[in-house]
Amino acid sequence: MSLLAPYVTGGITPNWTDYLLAARDAGADMIEIGLPFSDPTLDGPTIQEASDRALARGATVDSILADIPDLGVPLYAMTYANLALRKGFCASLRDAGITGLIVPDVPLEELAAFDGYDIDVVLLASPSTRRDKRREIAKRSSGFVYAVSLMGTTGEQEALADAQELVADLKEATDLPVMLGFGISGPEQAAAACRYADGVVVGSAIMRRILDGATPKEVGAYLTTLRTALN
Repeated sequence: MSLLAPYVTGGITPNWTDYLLAARDAGADMIEIGLPFSDPTLDGPTIQEASDRALARGATVDSILADIPDLGVPLYAMTYANLALRKGFCASLRDAGITGLIVPDVPLEELAAFDGYDIDVVLLASPSTRRDKRREIAKRSSGFVYAVSLMGTTGEQEALADAQELVADLKEATDLPVMLGFGISGPEQAAAACRYADGVVVGSAIMRRILDGATPKEVGAYLTTLRTALN
C-alpha cells in the first residue's frame, strides 16, 4: 500500500485542525502542516493564497503549534530556512509533537543546526538536481525523501510530470520512502505516481478546496478517493 501525505496550511480557518482530523480519518499515513511564511520560494498561487489568508487571520508559528491535537499519525511541518534556523524553532516543533521538518531552501551545509532535537529533516530533490547531489540528499534526509515532480512551484497540473528517473536515483541511495509531490491533483495521478514512488504529497488540490469553502467532511471525502486509489 502506497503512502498518502496530505498538506494543510496551519491557521487557514478558525477550525483548521478539523481538516487534520479529517485527513487522519481518511487514511493519511502522515500529514504535512504548512507554517505560513510571507515570502515563500516554492509555493504556487494556491498555497501562497492560503498562507496569506492564514497570516491575515493572525496565525503564527506559536499559535499553530499550540492548536495541534494528538492525531496519532506523524506530522511534518513545512516552512523555509528563514524560520527554521531561528533559535528555539526546532525545540518548539519537538515540544508540539511534530515528527519532522520539511525545509526546501536550507543548504546541506546548514543541516547541523537541526541536530539534537529528535526530529526528522526531510530534504527535497527535483529533476534539475545533479545526480551526485540527489544521492547526498537521499542519504542525509530522515523520515522520508521528498521528490519534486517538476521544475517550478507547487500547484495542480493537468498531467503528471514524469519523475521516474529522479525517484529511481533517490531510491538507489536510501531505504527511506521516496514521496512524490508538486502537481498531483487527483486519484488517477496519485495512482500513476505510486507505480514508481512510495507515496504522494498532495497540497494545492486540498488547499484549493478549502479556500473555496469545502468543509472538513468534504475534504475528507476527497482524500478518501486518493486513499482508495493508492490501496
